[in-house]
Amino acid sequence: MKEKFYITTPIYYPSAKLTIGNCYTTIICDAIARFKKLQGKDVFYMTGTDEHGQKVFEAAQKAGKEVKQHLDDIVADTQQLWKMLDIDYDKFIRTTDEDHVCAVKKIFNTLYEKGYIYKATYKGLYCLPCEAFWTPSQLVDGKCPDCGREVCEQEEEAYFFKLSQFGDKLLKLYADNPKFLLPTSRVNEMVNNFIKPGLEDLCVSRTSVKWGIPVDFDPKHTIYVWIDALSNYLTGLGYMSQDESKFQKYWPADLHLIGKDIVRFHAIIWPAILMALDLPLPKQIFGHGWLMLGGDKLSKSKKTETVECTDPRILVPRYGSDAVRYYLLREIPFGSDGNYSTEAFLNRFNSDLCNNFGNLVSRTFSMLKKYFNSEIPAVESYGENEKQLQSRVLQERDKVLHYMQTYDVSKAVASIFNIFSEANTFIQLAQPWAVAKQEDGQQQLKAIMRSLLETIRIGCELLEPFMPNSAKKVLAALGQSDKEFSDFDKFEKLKPGEKIAQLSILFPRLDVAKELEELSKLV
Repeated sequence: MKEKFYITTPIYYPSAKLTIGNCYTTIICDAIARFKKLQGKDVFYMTGTDEHGQKVFEAAQKAGKEVKQHLDDIVADTQQLWKMLDIDYDKFIRTTDEDHVCAVKKIFNTLYEKGYIYKATYKGLYCLPCEAFWTPSQLVDGKCPDCGREVCEQEEEAYFFKLSQFGDKLLKLYADNPKFLLPTSRVNEMVNNFIKPGLEDLCVSRTSVKWGIPVDFDPKHTIYVWIDALSNYLTGLGYMSQDESKFQKYWPADLHLIGKDIVRFHAIIWPAILMALDLPLPKQIFGHGWLMLGGDKLSKSKKTETVECTDPRILVPRYGSDAVRYYLLREIPFGSDGNYSTEAFLNRFNSDLCNNFGNLVSRTFSMLKKYFNSEIPAVESYGENEKQLQSRVLQERDKVLHYMQTYDVSKAVASIFNIFSEANTFIQLAQPWAVAKQEDGQQQLKAIMRSLLETIRIGCELLEPFMPNSAKKVLAALGQSDKEFSDFDKFEKLKPGEKIAQLSILFPRLDVAKELEELSKLV
């Protein structure tokens, strides 16, 4: 039986203005899910949209549409964007889905019946764009610490979840399970900024917000975002439905991958809700960093005066989804912030994708065509240079496997491209063009070309979860459309005598100045 692996992104507020920064979590989850599938695991990858709340209602009014129609249009656009970026999820959940709505009502009722929810009056500082309450000490210059916008004081009757009862349990959770929340700096933040100062009970219903799931036993209240949105990780598996088979199979989640700005909700509120429901906790929560633009978080809600192109709907058709995926996965050190500039993106395209990866494939395939009529050569023995290349390639492969155990995707991708760099260096050292002119150089030339082809194969097998289009294209040309993870241990998989297909240029070199000028007209 295959080992199971359940991975999730947070569900997103539906927006037609997603930047590549907003796409990062979804892309990195997709890469991890694909890699786990490559390892032979039974993977379930879920993403979706958080569709309730006042700002959704107001956005629909502004657009002059019924709320559900407004949401349907945006969700269709979001799903098309995920398709454009080659996101291969197993389920897309919407919090307006009927089965989710029914299950959330049951979850709320269960918590109420167990004594974890009570009614009182709430008064607090509220940020509408973020749909979050903040204490005065959490504000930055009197404004929302997340989006930097104005907050307003609100007071209304509400139901509360007894979050204050879970402080000691959360501290014990972190102490007993040091890998539950990573990186470690996130644990320190949760403990010092929220738990030790004293957790306050959590407002989990609203009367002023009508676009939401009504409380069964008090319908003037709608269930607030925490129980509604966070419960998607359960309801998407059929929890509290007529068919709980997926829930029984995949829960608890192996990884909740989230941005660092919502760690508090996932590392404090979510475990407390699960504890109250007597359910197992997710195995790990990872709060990754942000993609920064000019020192600020790259966000659809932030205004910027720059002319940087951050729109995936412009970048992907122009440069391909693999290029966008590569930049995001390579540029952001996992757990830390990364920087974005259009010029840096274009330069990486030229240096890494064109010069390193693309050029290696192009020149190797061209030499094979010239020297062996595009047929994979049989090799009697390898020389010292070829053996050293093979050793270095397998060392980098081992690094990739090690990094992916801890989801350090940036380092894993860097190691894959080190494989291509090693092959390019080997070409300069081996000089196959010179060997081809030697009367007795045929066997050595075969060893050189076979080593290069096997290196490209191994590199592309490892690369496929991160850059699926170009990796699959190269593997198909090598006759390797179907592969298994165990193949990474072999340096003799390609069949002698088989012809490889010639490829068009994978990543044409860009004129950076010209591209910047053209992009500035499109943003």
